[in-house]
Amino acid sequence: MNTAYLIIDLQNDYFPGGKMELDGAEAAGQTAGQLLAFFRQSGLPTVHIQHLSVRPGATFFLPGTPGVEIHPSVAPRPGEVIIQKNFPNSFRATGLLAHLQQNDIQRLVVAGMMTHMCLDATVRAAADNGFECWVAQDACATRTLKFGERSVPAPDVHAAFLAALNGTYARVQPGAEILAGLKAAQG
Repeated sequence: MNTAYLIIDLQNDYFPGGKMELDGAEAAGQTAGQLLAFFRQSGLPTVHIQHLSVRPGATFFLPGTPGVEIHPSVAPRPGEVIIQKNFPNSFRATGLLAHLQQNDIQRLVVAGMMTHMCLDATVRAAADNGFECWVAQDACATRTLKFGERSVPAPDVHAAFLAALNGTYARVQPGAEILAGLKAAQG
């Protein structure tokens, strides 16, 4: 099965010092980088997704700022595909679906931020488009959310969204287990 690595929004604004720092961003970036190293060594395709905030009132991922740049932990190399988006779903109004179809990709290994937003929207859309998805649970990060008077801690948000994806939309597991599965498939 042809597999590609999809890295969603690992951009500077989500890391320490950024305008929308996420809980666990550094650790997620490290795991995402380990997966990227395997894909590069194996000659497997990688697609970097970069969010550009163009809506009025946006406060992060602003075009032309350092925060919009892809984080050094997964910085693209020349020749690696970068697809820019303006919505949480990486398939919406982008060439992602066409690119994956043209390259006969059936499976996506996914890392990304935020777990509850762009990762969730993209994985659901990928599954709806017929892709098998493997989500690296430790290569994702999110933040604490508020709902009414209730504060939902980032680890709970992360776990709830990954639990909702697991089984129906994706196989969710640690990056090390995904790497082991990919290595076993290579023989």
